[in-house]
Amino acid sequence: MFKLNKKDLLLASVTCFLLACSSTQSNVPIVINDDAAQPELIKAVQSNPTNIQSKLLTLEQIMADPDWMGRQLTSAYWADDSNAVFYKQKQLGSPLSDLWTKSINDQSNGNKIELGELHLHAYEKRIVSQNKKMAAWVFEGNVFVKNLANNKLKQLTKDNKQPYNLMFLNDGRLSFQSGDAIYAIHPEKGLYEQLVSWKFADEPKALDEPEDYIAEQQQQLIEVVALKRQQKTLRFKREQQLNQQNNTLAPADFYFPENNETVEVSLSPNGKWLVLVEQEQSSWRDDGDVMPNYINEGGRITTDNVRRRVADAQPVKHNIWILNLDNRSKRKLSYNSLPGYNEDVLEAVKRENAEAKGEKYTANRLPRDISLMQDWYWSQGAIQWHVDGENVAVMLEAWDNKDRWLATIDTAKAILINQHRLHDNAWVNYKFNSFGWLNTSADLYYLSEESGYAHLYIKPLNSQARVVTSGKFEVDSLTLTSDDQFMYFKGNKKHPGIYEIYRVTLADNTLQEITNLNGMTDYKLSPDEQSLLLTHSSLVRPPELYLQSVDNQSVSQLTQTTSQAFLDINWLAPDIVPIQSSHTEKPIYSRIYTPRNMQAGQKYKAIVFNHGAGYLQNSHLGWSGYFREFMFHNLLVQQGYVVLDMDYRASAGYGRDWRTAIYRQMGTPEIQDLEDGVKWLVANLDVDAKRVGTYGGSYGGFMTFMALFNYPDLFQAGAALRPVSDWAHYNHGYTSNILNTPDIDPIAYERSSPIYFAEGLEKPLLINAPMIDSNVFFVDVVRLVQRLIELEKQDFETAVYPVESHGFVQPSSWLDEYRRIYKLFEVNL
Repeated sequence: MFKLNKKDLLLASVTCFLLACSSTQSNVPIVINDDAAQPELIKAVQSNPTNIQSKLLTLEQIMADPDWMGRQLTSAYWADDSNAVFYKQKQLGSPLSDLWTKSINDQSNGNKIELGELHLHAYEKRIVSQNKKMAAWVFEGNVFVKNLANNKLKQLTKDNKQPYNLMFLNDGRLSFQSGDAIYAIHPEKGLYEQLVSWKFADEPKALDEPEDYIAEQQQQLIEVVALKRQQKTLRFKREQQLNQQNNTLAPADFYFPENNETVEVSLSPNGKWLVLVEQEQSSWRDDGDVMPNYINEGGRITTDNVRRRVADAQPVKHNIWILNLDNRSKRKLSYNSLPGYNEDVLEAVKRENAEAKGEKYTANRLPRDISLMQDWYWSQGAIQWHVDGENVAVMLEAWDNKDRWLATIDTAKAILINQHRLHDNAWVNYKFNSFGWLNTSADLYYLSEESGYAHLYIKPLNSQARVVTSGKFEVDSLTLTSDDQFMYFKGNKKHPGIYEIYRVTLADNTLQEITNLNGMTDYKLSPDEQSLLLTHSSLVRPPELYLQSVDNQSVSQLTQTTSQAFLDINWLAPDIVPIQSSHTEKPIYSRIYTPRNMQAGQKYKAIVFNHGAGYLQNSHLGWSGYFREFMFHNLLVQQGYVVLDMDYRASAGYGRDWRTAIYRQMGTPEIQDLEDGVKWLVANLDVDAKRVGTYGGSYGGFMTFMALFNYPDLFQAGAALRPVSDWAHYNHGYTSNILNTPDIDPIAYERSSPIYFAEGLEKPLLINAPMIDSNVFFVDVVRLVQRLIELEKQDFETAVYPVESHGFVQPSSWLDEYRRIYKLFEVNL
């Protein structure tokens, strides 16, 4: 490990002279031609070189508890009268958060809601009845309902049973799920009833069959035994008749296979149908999936349970049932009606791997394992009912990640009817899967990447889908107006790194830009559908709340939660540059941090930062989730560094082909893009090719490994933070999309895992690893270090963090980590 001396600490605390720059993003020149041979530098902010302010910027400040920056608001939502908003804000010096309310006409940040009144306002996830007269929500496990006409609130339950799946039925009752049952309450009449319940057990019978010959003879020979069996049968039949003929009783249970469990259920708005999805009981881990925890309250070593590895994952198949609650019938649905349900979609991959072993592969047509779609980003479910209660749609996905189906259910025939199949030879995105029904017709809407970008489609049940939006941009965050006139969405139409709010007229596909803020913007449409609550940020300003009418672009700022200490620093904003790629026609959008007043003829040292997650966008014009790195890059610039932050291939925001470029070859396209980035720095910013380093965490740490191991001349030093070294040890949900599974596609894993290329290390490497990381296991570092030792490599150092998980929390850990990174670059560049 590195040991820092006083000189090192002094270097880390050098005074910073930062050029004043505008925090507004309203005058950003946009380069629309992405394919320009010589991409133009996009100036993200306007600088005033005559206004220079001295401000001390240190690692101690950057890596301190971020409360010093101001406590960013979260979870903003509208009040039900559309005249006020709510948001959460962390307490100063505390992990707790408070709920705040603010009138849209108030000039302050609003008022804190006291704990005794939280139940009145904590309705971010409320539901509203179809006639817009009633609202309901759950607060601390209890159900509340509000009459929106007279603002009267009523508490319906007080048992803390954590109900969920709230829904207003068409007859005015409010239904909710608790365990394996669904209940309903009439808000006015007060009747509390069980609508349906189910059990995973054998259906009860009046009598058990004789277990063996002895029992059979006993029942035949002994009269009293026969009599008791007869009486038991009579009582059983009487209970059944009573339940069937007396509607004051709760209905009998439905029964399903004993070793199965509930996945998801959805009740129809008319209360007649229930879609129930179940699966065989399965664990999210194996007994050996544990992680030592060395520092804890008890003072002794404990073991934490962790998820299983992708190499150990078992296929999952969901069983879908349609239950008729009127006649008490149930029918299981078959996937055989789905196109491609038994295609051998991995035939080519399996054949390639078999031939590598000297074996032959024969294609099969066995049914594929299919389940409900699991989207990592949506708040809706995979089962959506039309308001009429007779039409229902489900979104399904294949275990092999190559297909997504949107299907409706013919309730009379109990069959799935395919409405749309999205097939991807790489993998179907775990984002952009929103779907639902129009309010005034039985037409479906959905997002699909079939054009290469996520766009909106409308699908009548008995005819072809029509395209509503199109172009080289992404559509997300859908909001349908109650009259079906407009669909609002968030999109990056005018530039990949600028997200505005748009609406499209569904009748004629007319597209209208609602906001023009030129940064990162999210929204919530007001209940009266007349205003937008915007959460907007820029390159140098964290998110704040803004208000805008849907009919004009006049915007007013609602909150100011960023601290004066942060605002007093004239942060240097990066430029957004479309760097020409030598491997694809599209440019590689990148953030560039450069020292002001760069001297002609002077050679500069540079750092390439690699963002994590793989599928994440960081070269946008909004506030980055990597805010510490943003500040660190400002510090590096004051030391004379140039910093490059690339949205390499696999990053989000640039369409399907950019996303899937890494299929079966993680660590190849991304490092090719880094190589293009370094060449651009050398050619355009006088960077010395022999003084370039790189660093990143998680996926960025993996990229650091792959760069140093496979491109030894590209970087002179690198820091890999919480890095993946062997993808077979990562989780199934993420990894199997890109590399399939190790039993099917070992070629992809061995091609993509750094541990197989460790012999290529020639330059100094720093490995920083948290020890209780439940995301990227500490064993990833342990195994790689042992490999480096066995290869007799000398230019690597390892720092461990005993109390940290994947996302560091303690300021001391952040400071230690970045002191080491800073020293690595200072010593070697």
